[in-house]
Amino acid sequence: MRQWGEADQESGDPLWWNVIGRNKQSLTLDLRQQRGQDVLRQLAKHADVIIENFRPGTMERWGLSYNELSRHNPKLVMVRVTGFGQDGPYATRAGFASVCEAMGGLRYLSGYPDRPPVRVGISIGDTLAGLHAALGTMMALHQRERSGQGQVVDSSIFESVLAMMENLIPEYARAGKVRERSGSFLPKIAPQMLTQPVTGATLLSAPIRTPSSAASVRPWGNLAWPTTLTTRPIAHAGRTSRLSMTLLRPGPQQHDASHIVDILAEAGVPAGLVYRAPDMLDDPHFQARESIVAVPDRQGRPLPMQNVFPRLSSTPGRVRSVGPALGEHTHKILADWLALSADTLDALRADNVI
Repeated sequence: MRQWGEADQESGDPLWWNVIGRNKQSLTLDLRQQRGQDVLRQLAKHADVIIENFRPGTMERWGLSYNELSRHNPKLVMVRVTGFGQDGPYATRAGFASVCEAMGGLRYLSGYPDRPPVRVGISIGDTLAGLHAALGTMMALHQRERSGQGQVVDSSIFESVLAMMENLIPEYARAGKVRERSGSFLPKIAPQMLTQPVTGATLLSAPIRTPSSAASVRPWGNLAWPTTLTTRPIAHAGRTSRLSMTLLRPGPQQHDASHIVDILAEAGVPAGLVYRAPDMLDDPHFQARESIVAVPDRQGRPLPMQNVFPRLSSTPGRVRSVGPALGEHTHKILADWLALSADTLDALRADNVI
């Protein structure tokens, strides 16, 4: 990850790692060596959580299984992130997000019905697996407070994607419906998301979520033409059958994009602009909530990045540092946690254990 993504124009260093590795310290440890394995066993005695993403069986071959590591620390939680999980016929396969997104159902639904499937523009499978791993970690720690025992959290990429597939499985099992790509529209949802190019930006209007309410449906009468929406609530099934008739009025290109959003918002119609990075940095709502913060990089220059989400009222998170250099904190961690002497650390480094 230290090599991926666009590079800083001044330093030439890749930028992505600064976000992914933020608030972390970096220790290097060669787990293929016996002494490296011994160091990890010692660290595990003091740890709440160990996260690993080797192929299943790798930690076991090194004598670093959960049973081994938890023997001297029964409260330990081990979080294992892989492509296909810890068991099953595909467990030992290499698991990359692109493959697991496809097998989890996301790739087939992404794009337009008259074109081949496309990839979502971010590594969403990896991120979802990380989020599920974090959620599982919190649940395991909560259970530990009750039982005093740790456990293993098994987070796979393909299942993390599958978990997001809404009603894909029951629709097929009970209705015989194989969901297909539908472009910018979600099937069986109306009023529907609409997009329209306007001066300087792209306007997006999202679906209203209260289908039985006349008050929530009525604003669409000013937006849709020819309109099927009236002051009388229309059953959701009736609206979805007329979905193709819901179109934006022609002619908004002559108006400023932000002005149109303001008009729609005042009328109760959910709407916003399709933002790029510069739009986010300029938006007053982003600024008021500090959704983007500037963090000093390793050269001391401010680097804008996403803030910490979600927000906690009593113990809010904050970005303290950018991603560390490889092994930047090895000596500090081993000295602080294991009280290893400078001579011992130097010997481990000389033998490429750390």
